[in-house]
Amino acid sequence: MHPSFLHTRAARWALALSLLALLAPARAADKHYTVTAPDGVALAVQESGNPDGPAIVFIHGLLGSRLNWEQQVGSAQLRGYRLITYDLRGHGLSGKPAGLAPYRQGRRWADDLAAVLAATQARKPVLAGWSLGGAVISNYLAAYGDAGIGGAVYVDGVIELAAGQITPHPEVYRDVTSPDLKTHLDAERSFLALCFRRRPDSATFERLLANAALASWDMQTAVQSMSVAAAEGLGKARVPVLLLYGAQDALVQAGPAIARAKAINPRVRSIVYAGSGHTPFLEEPERFNRDLAAFMQSLAR
Repeated sequence: MHPSFLHTRAARWALALSLLALLAPARAADKHYTVTAPDGVALAVQESGNPDGPAIVFIHGLLGSRLNWEQQVGSAQLRGYRLITYDLRGHGLSGKPAGLAPYRQGRRWADDLAAVLAATQARKPVLAGWSLGGAVISNYLAAYGDAGIGGAVYVDGVIELAAGQITPHPEVYRDVTSPDLKTHLDAERSFLALCFRRRPDSATFERLLANAALASWDMQTAVQSMSVAAAEGLGKARVPVLLLYGAQDALVQAGPAIARAKAINPRVRSIVYAGSGHTPFLEEPERFNRDLAAFMQSLAR
């Protein structure tokens, strides 16, 4: 083969790769920074994806952190969006103030989210809240309204802390607040196991278990009676709202939760994953990412 042909082929490959780089959505290096809540709590914020794309703000659930969203942050289906995650107060790398007062009032969690949105300057972001994150969205909507967001996605979200919507696990919720370390950690393992109908690989499960162990004990006590303004928040939302729930959820009762959400806001739309538990974004990530991208595209249309 003539050397000039090799040179030409190499040049063609280089040109093709250059064109692909120009056509691909811009991707920023992951950003990590801190936002201060109105009451002084430091909130760890992370960003990835396309810094110029429509924004999605992911809000994790109880005993979680930004690590819960690894399958979304690294997804090719979502790479065109600006992906923002943050650790809730009492979780992950965010501040963990002592006492019960910093966690019981739902308004504090709403103020945290408002502070993150203000710091990111995201224009009309979509809020995606899992489990406890759904309650955070409702409290935000009650306090700030929906003028600053483009839509909301409740992922097995807590609509209300009501007996008919939350599956009772009294021993687990009692023991996560135990002063005995072994009892406390065993309860956190039990809670995490209840999150899955399809448990992830052992490395992921162990990482999420370590993640849970970072959570504040005071927060775990107080959050069980946190105020949730569902009717005032979700009930008055005019932006599009999507409910994504796993039918096999062992923590939030999907049917009653969806029914309650639709009773207070008939405009909401729902999708149920027949084979998933409490974490469809981890159990069926490709489907979840596809549904989330479709929701984002529907807003653009």
